[in-house]
Amino acid sequence: MKGSEFLQKSAKLSSKPGIEMRFVGSEGNGSHGRVSDGTEFTTLKDRKKEIGPGLLLKMCRDLGIDRKDL
Repeated sequence: MKGSEFLQKSAKLSSKPGIEMRFVGSEGNGSHGRVSDGTEFTTLKDRKKEIGPGLLLKMCRDLGIDRKDL
């Protein structure tokens, strides 16, 4: 799964209805940025590159979404 796909799918699975998942590129170094729903956040690598399985699991845990739902 690429970073851009993760961003789109995690926005649909946000644990808080009415809260939008957003990417803030200024809160990261280089191509990294922060994905946040207001209270929960994680760091997203380059949106054009693949995310490894271990990192994907950690990012899902950080945002409180189930990996299987992606």
